[in-house]
Amino acid sequence: MSARTRRLTTAQALVRFLSAQYTERDGVRRRLIAGTWGIFGHGNVAGVGQALVEYADVMPFHQGRNEQSMVHAAVGYARQLNRLSAQAVTTSIGPGATNLVTGAALATINRLPVLLLPGDYFATHSADPLLQQLEHPVEADVSVNDTLRPVSRYFDRITRPEALIPSALQAMRVLADPAETGAVTLSLPQDVQAEAYDWPEEFFAERVWSVRRPAPDPAELSAAVAAIRSAARPLIVAGGGVHHSEAEAALKAFVEATGIPVASTQAGKGALRHDHPADLGGIGHTGTAVSDDLARTADLVIGVGTRYTDFTTASGTLFQNPDVRFLNLNITGFDAHKLAARTLVCDARAGLELLREALAGHRVEASYEAEYRAGKERWDEVVEAAYRAADENAVPTQTQVLGALDAAVGDDDVVINAAGSLPGDLHKLWRSRSPRQYHLEYGYSCMGYEIPAGIGVQQAAPGTPVWALVGDGTYLMMPTEIVTAVQEGLPLNIVLIQNHGYASIGGLSEETGGERFGTAYRFRAADGTFTGAPLPVDLAANAASLGMDVLRAKTVRELREALAAARASDRPTCVYVETDPAPTAPPAEAWWDVPVAETASREAAVEARERYDRQVTARRRHL
Repeated sequence: MSARTRRLTTAQALVRFLSAQYTERDGVRRRLIAGTWGIFGHGNVAGVGQALVEYADVMPFHQGRNEQSMVHAAVGYARQLNRLSAQAVTTSIGPGATNLVTGAALATINRLPVLLLPGDYFATHSADPLLQQLEHPVEADVSVNDTLRPVSRYFDRITRPEALIPSALQAMRVLADPAETGAVTLSLPQDVQAEAYDWPEEFFAERVWSVRRPAPDPAELSAAVAAIRSAARPLIVAGGGVHHSEAEAALKAFVEATGIPVASTQAGKGALRHDHPADLGGIGHTGTAVSDDLARTADLVIGVGTRYTDFTTASGTLFQNPDVRFLNLNITGFDAHKLAARTLVCDARAGLELLREALAGHRVEASYEAEYRAGKERWDEVVEAAYRAADENAVPTQTQVLGALDAAVGDDDVVINAAGSLPGDLHKLWRSRSPRQYHLEYGYSCMGYEIPAGIGVQQAAPGTPVWALVGDGTYLMMPTEIVTAVQEGLPLNIVLIQNHGYASIGGLSEETGGERFGTAYRFRAADGTFTGAPLPVDLAANAASLGMDVLRAKTVRELREALAAARASDRPTCVYVETDPAPTAPPAEAWWDVPVAETASREAAVEARERYDRQVTARRRHL
């Protein structure tokens, strides 16, 4: 071996390379790949697995129980650290690799970095077909890992050791790029993983990837300033890009200088603290009354770091002012151009700071400020009513569970959720006290995300109380990472809400003519008929069997006590509560388009279609 090369296997070289990669933004340096999750099989145990043993001193390893869950944990980690640090996930070939697809889609849709390292077939085809290999009759180079191509921001199959060098550098570039980031996949044939090569020493040198803050184009900035100055009823829609850019302070300064109010998407909630006079809460189908009322009359909508999903736009029915125009500040041109907007393609913090300077002295009319502040006060009363329990000894409703949790958490606690009816209730009602407290995965709304993501958040922020809010449907999807929390000694708190079925989809089914078909957990009697009795399943006992401490709460009072005890514990703790199924959350303030059967014989579907036809007429194309 010469002085300029080092003889290592491909897997050893990859792990050594990853351990020397860093990001830097605003003078702060972080490990780009801070650790690796893994479940081993014949596709990675002798390659990446051996390499992780070889370099255990520089690459922390975390053992998972489900491949999808490992990606969720890595995504939770990256989001908590504003995308400045990420984790890798290694799997075997076959089902281990295909289990990554859902997690990869979640990461890419939410623009969050994760590095995927699935094993693959033999590049030499010396063992062909091998165990778990897909055989394609026309394309012999296809494997199940190709399912990761459409959900990855970068994908490569490393069929020769030397091919790793350019591909690994491209992978790091994408992971660290605030406009391109998402899931990155390096598919690793298992024979190539174990093959030795003389690697140039420069490949293993420390490398720092600058996470840029691009400033806006001067002409775009000038046009944006003119648009804001001419608007009488401007409204900011804050998305997840505010958090990723760490632009919360810049947004607050901009709002306080101009008086423009802020409504937030699921990803953007917490961009302003809930008690700021200009924070109007969520927007769209699950938004607050004050946000949605202002959105309907806004003449300028200023999107900051948002993708404008259908929940935000109420499926194109929310922004109803005939003269409404859009100004989108986004780091990607792809998102900035949505809704035929004026664009400000730049970093959120950089753009907001320059806008504030250029708008010096400009402020909305006092009457507009008074209007939205009064609306905010009215909505605060709605929140209080939903949280309040008239009888502390009664079975709590779901909104009262949120009220009890609101009273138990501190400013820096993190609350995690992703699917079911809870995202809507949280978006309307939760009072975010810090930028990272509200952790909703609603780009993919993936059942099963909450528990592993909680583990990732605790790895990113040790000592931070973390609450994974799950319903019974979500819990049954993916409880296995409870074992990981126990093994890692992470005091994850789970609030397990039992309402015996898919309540959210049950309500949607009823609204759209599906009559709640297939959404309840019902008991099949001995004669084969279904009864209204709940299934004889004890999810609390299941959580306890996986190693958690479990606190059962039957009343509001017991719930408050259990939440306080969980927060004080240094053990993984589950607070289990069966809720009163009566809906107590405020109704939706805006529509959401779920197509209804155009023709049907059942009365429920016919009536649902009539309602749908009335609602859809409000949709607009913003051109």
